[in-house]
Amino acid sequence: MMLSIREILVQAATSLAVNKLRSALTTLGVAVGVFSIIAVMTALDAVDRSIATGLSSLGANTFQIQKYPATVFGGGHRRNLYANRQDITWQEAQRFRKYMGESARNIGFVISTQGVQASYATQVSNPDITLTGGDEHFAAANGFDLVAGRNLNGNDIRYASANIVLGSDVAAYLFREGQNPVGKLIKVNGKACRVVGVFSTKGPAFGQSQDNFVLIPITRYLEEVNEASSIAITVEATSQKTYQQTIDRAIGAMRLARGLTVKTANDFEIRTNESLVESFRDIQNIVSTGAFIISFMALLTAGVGIMNIMLVSVTERTREIGIRMSVGAPRRSILQQFLLEALLLSLGGGLVGIAAGAGAGNLVAINFNLPVIFPWLWVIVSLTVCSVIGVSFGLFPAWKASRLDPVSALRASR
Repeated sequence: MMLSIREILVQAATSLAVNKLRSALTTLGVAVGVFSIIAVMTALDAVDRSIATGLSSLGANTFQIQKYPATVFGGGHRRNLYANRQDITWQEAQRFRKYMGESARNIGFVISTQGVQASYATQVSNPDITLTGGDEHFAAANGFDLVAGRNLNGNDIRYASANIVLGSDVAAYLFREGQNPVGKLIKVNGKACRVVGVFSTKGPAFGQSQDNFVLIPITRYLEEVNEASSIAITVEATSQKTYQQTIDRAIGAMRLARGLTVKTANDFEIRTNESLVESFRDIQNIVSTGAFIISFMALLTAGVGIMNIMLVSVTERTREIGIRMSVGAPRRSILQQFLLEALLLSLGGGLVGIAAGAGAGNLVAINFNLPVIFPWLWVIVSLTVCSVIGVSFGLFPAWKASRLDPVSALRASR
């Protein structure tokens, strides 16, 4: 008597339900393997989709010269190599601008430190604001627009004035909606500053706010902030056609400004939008490889577990198999039922892992202000892999069950 697929599926589900704890523990191994890859790839896909937004941190046709590369890979020796470089000083930055002449549209200087607190009247911010020292070209070179007041000007830089321009996050926190911050006195780390402008909202880049900062004249920053830090130079080329030419010119000008000889290698980095993407890709490849290794080991272990459980199930149900065969059940139905049981165990764990992994990955994305996504591609891949594992590791127990001798199976003890 040939059973329909629906009847075989019902029988398989009923058999698994008889041993709920055993079935749950078996699916847990599959769930762990699927969880690791889905969680990691969900988070990475969310970061990947935010790259286009993140690239606006440098603006069009813009690159930056700085002491450190965008990302440092390697051990302590490699990190010390960059740390031992001389900081880019204010004098070197000014010489660089002189050597560049008219070959760039904008050249801006910037230096910053984090963990600053600002206050106005009774409003006191968290100590998580970035204090940025910049010149009059900072806004244009970094793609910031003003929504109120004015930008820093040459006199602010020349006389190290106490004027300040607020990022939109800081302005929104310190001042009530509809209140104009321009002209107000605020305190930054206890020092009074007069607000002369407010930048418009730029949005997050790579999950981090670009608007939670205050801008003061770089000369004032260098006078008041005692921390040793290096100036970053932002250069905007005149057009996309001259972009690479401007980079080449900037490298030569920076070498002259630093006093490097012909035999001395560059002791500074060129940070471009492309270098940011490459850095992310390097991180993505490393993390993805680690996730795949963990998932492979977990799924391999889970597959062995499925095989063991199914072999135990065949032994326990030998008499049941004999009775079914004696009333006309074909061997193919026995094979199909045990294969479906293995497949249900594997797919059940896969679905649990997908749900948990997508949730965990999106929690990470939300925490870093990244878009919430559902990784359909990886879901399909995971379900396919789970199906292969269920069939592969369930095939031998299913074949063994289907090859039992009906007479010997009926004689088996309960």
